[in-house]
Amino acid sequence: MAARTRALAAAQDAPHTVLEYSPSQDHFGEHAAEELGTDPAATLKTLVIAHAGNEREMALCCVPVAGHLSLKAAAKALGWKHAEMADPAKAQRATGYVVGGISPLGTLRELPLLIDASVEPLPTITVSAGQRGLSIAIAPADLARLGGGRFAPIGTQ
Repeated sequence: MAARTRALAAAQDAPHTVLEYSPSQDHFGEHAAEELGTDPAATLKTLVIAHAGNEREMALCCVPVAGHLSLKAAAKALGWKHAEMADPAKAQRATGYVVGGISPLGTLRELPLLIDASVEPLPTITVSAGQRGLSIAIAPADLARLGGGRFAPIGTQ
């Protein structure tokens, strides 16, 4: 059977669980954690950032929904001078996913992936599976391996 999203197809090489919930129109990550009954510190939102001054250079950042992304820390981890949130339309074109369903796996363009270091020791984290109302529970190391990502201290509480 074919995977429903590119993210699910990308996750086939690692143990994972597909989780479904009723989608929301805003506060996507918090809503997902509430609907699924998952720990907000282990439920990640995927944010797309752009290199300030070079909007074509983008990266994916996964941080717990219980916290926030530090643009300064993300820029430093990427070796950029400054970072800013990517324009939503450009983020959607680069990833092939709609805002609220952006996954760190299976993006149209290969983008650098940073995962907040706070989740590295956890046994399982939850990330978007590429559409609103669909998530994947996966080991942090597997997410990093499949997404070509690395852990960095990019989140704040």
